[in-house]
Amino acid sequence: MKAVFHRAALALALLLPLGPVAVHAATTVPDTIEQRVAACIACHGREGATTNAGFFPRLAGKPAGYLFNQLVSFRDGRRFNSDMTYMVQHLSDDYLREMAEYFANLSLPYPAVPSQSDATPEQLRRGRQLALEGDAARNIPACVQCHGAALTGVQPAIPGLLGLPRLYVSSQLGAWLTKERHAPAPDCMAQIGQRMTTADINAVASWLAVQPMPADTRPAASLPAPLPVTCGGMPTAAKP
Repeated sequence: MKAVFHRAALALALLLPLGPVAVHAATTVPDTIEQRVAACIACHGREGATTNAGFFPRLAGKPAGYLFNQLVSFRDGRRFNSDMTYMVQHLSDDYLREMAEYFANLSLPYPAVPSQSDATPEQLRRGRQLALEGDAARNIPACVQCHGAALTGVQPAIPGLLGLPRLYVSSQLGAWLTKERHAPAPDCMAQIGQRMTTADINAVASWLAVQPMPADTRPAASLPAPLPVTCGGMPTAAKP
C-alpha cells in the first residue's frame, strides 16, 4: 500500500503544472503536456500494462471524448479508483481535456492478441452472437451497433473493445451489472449491462479477447445509423 501511495503522489506531482520556482530549479524539465502525462504512462504504459495491481488499459488512440469522460468520472465520483481519484481530483475540465486529446492523438502499435481461449466453443458462439447480432428478445443491442463495425470505437466518445484481456472486459461489464460503475446520464451501458447475465458477460468478453486487431485500428468517424439507446457520453451520435 505504501508503494502504491508513493507512486500516486509522484504521478500527481508530474501532472501538476510547474510553477516559476520549480521551473527555475529544474530548467532541464520541459513544462509540456507530454512531460506532465508521463505520470499516466508510469502505470498505463504506452500500450497498456499488466502489473501486480491489475491491468491498466492503453490510452493511445482512444477517442478524446471517451478519455475525457473517464477522467471526469474519476474526479466526480462516477468511477472509483483511489489512485485515479487522487491524481485528478484537483484538475480542471480544460486540463483533463488537454490530457485526453494528447493521448487520443498518439498512434502506437497494439501488442499481439492471444489466438486461443479456455472458453468453450458454445461460450464463444454466444459471445460472437452478442457482439455481432445482440439479443433482441432481451433488448440487448449488438456491440457493433455502438462500438463500430470493426469494434475499434467511434468518434467522439465510444471506445474500442479489441486488444483487451478477457478479465478486464468482463470486470468492466460486471461493474455496470453490479451498479459499481456509472457514466454521464442517461447511462446507456448501465441499462445494457443490467440486461446481461454473468454468463453473457463472460461469453462476450471471451470472444472479444481473441479477435485480431484490424489493419486500421482508429475509431470510426461515425456510425451508419443512430445509436440504439441514448448515451449521455455521446449525445450527438444518439440523435437521428
